[in-house]
Amino acid sequence: MAVPPRDMDGTDVDLVVIGAGVTGIHQLKRALDAGFSALLLEAGSGVGGVWHWNRYPGARLDSESYTYGYLFSKELFEGWEWRERFAGQPENERYFNYVVDTLGLREHIRFGARVNSARYDETSATWLVRAGDGTEVRARFVVAATGVLSVPVFPDVPGREDFAGVAHHTGLWPDAPVGFAGKRVAVVGTGSSGVQVIPAILADVASLTVYQRSPNWCTPLNNEPITPARQAQLVAGFEELRETLHESASGFLHQPRDRTAFQDSKDGRRAFHERMWRSPGFAKVISHYADMFTNKAANDDWCDFMALKIRDLVDDPATAERLIPTDHGWAGKRPPFVTGYFEAYNDPKVSLVDLRENPFVRVTESGIETADGLREFDVVVWASGFDFGTGALNRMGVRGRGGLALEEYWADGPRTFMGLMSHGFPNFFFPGGPHGAAGNNPRYAEDQVDFIADAIAYARDHGHRAIEVPADTEAGWNGMVAELAAYSPFGEHSYFFGSNISGKPRSFLLNPGGRPKLREFMGEVLQSKYSRFLS
Repeated sequence: MAVPPRDMDGTDVDLVVIGAGVTGIHQLKRALDAGFSALLLEAGSGVGGVWHWNRYPGARLDSESYTYGYLFSKELFEGWEWRERFAGQPENERYFNYVVDTLGLREHIRFGARVNSARYDETSATWLVRAGDGTEVRARFVVAATGVLSVPVFPDVPGREDFAGVAHHTGLWPDAPVGFAGKRVAVVGTGSSGVQVIPAILADVASLTVYQRSPNWCTPLNNEPITPARQAQLVAGFEELRETLHESASGFLHQPRDRTAFQDSKDGRRAFHERMWRSPGFAKVISHYADMFTNKAANDDWCDFMALKIRDLVDDPATAERLIPTDHGWAGKRPPFVTGYFEAYNDPKVSLVDLRENPFVRVTESGIETADGLREFDVVVWASGFDFGTGALNRMGVRGRGGLALEEYWADGPRTFMGLMSHGFPNFFFPGGPHGAAGNNPRYAEDQVDFIADAIAYARDHGHRAIEVPADTEAGWNGMVAELAAYSPFGEHSYFFGSNISGKPRSFLLNPGGRPKLREFMGEVLQSKYSRFLS
């Protein structure tokens, strides 16, 4: 598509959106609905964000699919029938294509346009955005909906580029199928993507070697198909579902539990833990005992139960012990949800390498060498995670007022207001980025999308050229993040603190106050009618 002709103020469009994931698509729609001209730049060849890039076998949601999709239109909701409670990658990607085409958004999207520069001009109060395909566009506003999991990282092991076989990162999976049949395969990493891909490819491989740095508390996803009867219930209950999710602090339908752990007897806790083990996805986090994250004894009791489950599921006692975390409690890291993961280790084709006992030495042309020697492979799957939160934004060449580099402003960790704007970067927003809430991300991000859409409309309608958060207001938000981070269940060994990236500053990358705090701060801004934000 061609960039629209320049407007009277020297801009090509009112708004540039970067990233065609769940947040960017929503922001594009809100802008167009408000009468803004808008262009969305997407690095990939299609829409869906993580569901375009993460095509690896076994990739699927662990938020209920009907709570992850868009809820701003009943007609859009009714027009799509989810096949599974937790939909897989192909279905998720089809859904986003359905949304874009149903809403007529595709003509406003330019694919293959990876943004590598966004520079603010103070004289005109506009942004000049450049992409690697040669696109150059000037806009009044920029919304960088680049996501928190869009920059894959690899372990710091020498020789990775020397491997002569097939190697792919789960976050950069190719469109064409990867052949595993009869292959000697290595999977490096047992985070959320590694534990999905391992059982998904097991039936095809000749051998499968899993390299684990540290185990996670994995629990069953407990997926199920969505029957026609269940689909009819969802459609009939759409308004109630939307209202419940709108009011939910976590963005899920799961309800918090009032009862604390030791109000139940030992047998009562065992029965409740069994019920939690069989519950779907994040119910195990949200609907658990009320003191699960404030009472270490309650958390330890649940961990002891999970450890017994792992020992029961894994035949080899030594392997089972290696799969049981010892460095964190439940939800001390982002908890993965699995299907057939522990059972995979009972297959004689599968072996586990504990990198704490047997560290990497190098990658060679034929395989991976650890302290105990070389293992040869045909395929290596790097399930080694992402530069969470700040990764994409810090690599995008963002320059604010006075040429201020975003990566320098965030050198000690992100400094944001409500996880969507920073002082020194007028008219620049990043919904779904650092200081986002821990929960069902699309529900949290839609609050940010709506705030941005309303704010830029207010600025336009009242003759203001720029919106920028005051420094002291930003400091108030960051103070809240620092204060409440101490109460988060996530420890500093979690990638939510950037601990998986060598040299990255240790800084909490979520909003520990969740949607309640976000809405409290938003309410103050709206009540003041953006006082001190506009110029």
